[in-house]
Amino acid sequence: MKIDSIKNGFVIDHITAGNAMKIYNLLGLGNLDCRVALITNVPSNKMGKKDIIKIDDDIVIDTDILGFVDPNATVNIIKDEVIVDKKKLELPEKLTNVIKCKNPRCITSVEQELPQIFNLTDKEKQVYRCLYCETKANNA
Repeated sequence: MKIDSIKNGFVIDHITAGNAMKIYNLLGLGNLDCRVALITNVPSNKMGKKDIIKIDDDIVIDTDILGFVDPNATVNIIKDEVIVDKKKLELPEKLTNVIKCKNPRCITSVEQELPQIFNLTDKEKQVYRCLYCETKANNA
C-alpha cells in the first residue's frame, strides 16, 4: 500500500483503532476538496493497532472534537513535507454542537436553535453534562 507524503497539512496519529471513521465524519473531512487518507488497523508497538488520518491541505481542524473522540491522539503539522509541530490532545473542558442532549425534556429539544453545550464534569471517566439540564453523556 502506497500513501503519498503530505506537502502541507496534518497527520492525525495514534488514533485508537476504530475511531478514525468517527473523527472523519465529525470533522466533515468527506466535504473537503483535497486528498484525505484514512488508514485503519496500522500495527503499532505502543498501541497494538492504531488508525491514522492524513489531510493534504492547510485547513483549520477542530481539536476539541479530536480531543473528545480520542484524547490520546496526536496532530502532526506538516509544512513542505516536514513535521514542524506536534500537538498532544486532551479532553476539552467544554463542547459546543459536538454531541446532542438525549433528555427529551431538555430546553434544547424545544428550542432547537440553542447550541448543544456540554461541560466536562469527570475527567477520569470522560463524562460530560449538558449545560442546561445536567444530563450525562459519556465519551464512548
